[in-house]
Amino acid sequence: MNPMINTQAVLAANNLGPVSAEIFLVIASCAILLIDMFQKEGKRTLTYALSLLTLVGCAVITYADFKAGTTTYTFYNMFVSDPMANLLKLFTYLAVGVTLVYSRQYAGERGMMSGNMGGEFYVLALFTLLGQMIMISGNNMLPIYLGLELMSLSLYALVAMRRDHAISTEASMKYFILGSLASGFMLYGISMIYGATGSLDITTIAKLVSSNAANHTILVFGLVFVVAGMAFKLGAVPFHMWVPDVYQGAPTAVTLLLGAAPKLASFAMMIRILVEGLLPLAIDWQQMLLALAVLSLLVGNLTAIAQTNLKRMLAYSTIAQLGFVLLGMMAGVVGTRDATNAANIANAYSASMYYTITYVLTTLGTFGIIMMLARSGHEAEEVADFKGLAKRSPWYALVMTALMFSLAGVPPMMGFMAKWAVLDVVVGSGQLWLAIIAVAASLVGAFYYLRVVKVMWFDEVADASPISTPLDMRVVLSLNGILVVILGILPGPLLAACLSAMSATLKS
Repeated sequence: MNPMINTQAVLAANNLGPVSAEIFLVIASCAILLIDMFQKEGKRTLTYALSLLTLVGCAVITYADFKAGTTTYTFYNMFVSDPMANLLKLFTYLAVGVTLVYSRQYAGERGMMSGNMGGEFYVLALFTLLGQMIMISGNNMLPIYLGLELMSLSLYALVAMRRDHAISTEASMKYFILGSLASGFMLYGISMIYGATGSLDITTIAKLVSSNAANHTILVFGLVFVVAGMAFKLGAVPFHMWVPDVYQGAPTAVTLLLGAAPKLASFAMMIRILVEGLLPLAIDWQQMLLALAVLSLLVGNLTAIAQTNLKRMLAYSTIAQLGFVLLGMMAGVVGTRDATNAANIANAYSASMYYTITYVLTTLGTFGIIMMLARSGHEAEEVADFKGLAKRSPWYALVMTALMFSLAGVPPMMGFMAKWAVLDVVVGSGQLWLAIIAVAASLVGAFYYLRVVKVMWFDEVADASPISTPLDMRVVLSLNGILVVILGILPGPLLAACLSAMSATLKS
């Protein structure tokens, strides 16, 4: 064996460059945990500032890789840094950072910052982020699963943080039990795929499946369980039963940690496993995604109409929004049974990626408004709590209106362009009937979004108490609303970035 080649292989296997952001996050999180122990009771200003600085540091590292536009593998191809991963990570940092800003006052008023380890909210949020980063960059079934479990375990703990709150405890138990079931589904499916191919490496699996060197029956059997596990984590119908209960029962700050950034990681997980690893089996998994998408659109929108609790309504809204994401995932390979149409695939998955980012940005602002209106001893979770908001604070009523319009797909908001992008690729794939179902479901969904707008602008004030909000939250919330409008009017740069990242990733 040539010793030079062997040395180069070892260096490539141990290249820490692609994982520098993850390493920085681990070190910073452990340091924050130690520093927090020496802070005064109830004072977590330093922990809060260090957590945000950590996210900024991760963003600087990842942005440098994103600008380079290269694809780099390390740890024997188990971890990959590519344009799609870097773009999704940047938005993941943004989502977690904005969540921490929105959550600071809310969590403090509810005793989630008390005790000698009161900073655990921030540290668990950072470890949730670490799991998402590993999921996004995993090029092997093992790290993808480990990242998923790290994210899930941190979220289980966060949902149960209010230990003296019965509803939160109940929500955490439901989430833990059903989440464990989903993890079991995933692990069993992965074991079947390993049994059929003899490998957990996604690149190797793709080659074996393409060459028909793997047992097709066992592969499909494993695929069913993997897709079911993904649907559980996403909250797609019929695996959605945990979503409304956990969204409603968890503290709103944790609901936002659960409902925003993890969707970006789950999207990346679907791309890694289904597209990069099992694209030759598209004829099998596209039918599963079709059923999940249609059921999610119909059940999510129809059930949301009956909800009076805003968090529960947004939970069913999330289920419906995921239906559009799944439509985009499916559209790339509909009508191309040999899965060779690279242009169709890149366009469809970039549209789905853009929709996921749109959903996350809009969800951040929506739950931010809910936390802004909440105060000590009162949760602003009911639609009735928003009565007359325009008279109390016209600006934030306008921000909430823009967010509701975006979720409903009303132009010129960002949500309209996201729906248009997905519907365009669905129609382009020849599935006009699917586009008709999606549009009809969106029209139904517009009712419950516009109901919130009507309550804010036309109903009498239900609670005239002053709104007390920290400056950082007011600034970020305002920017959040403005961004949703600007990216709806000028969607080109972000759409182009998604298409470029997805094309580069699929070619690598």
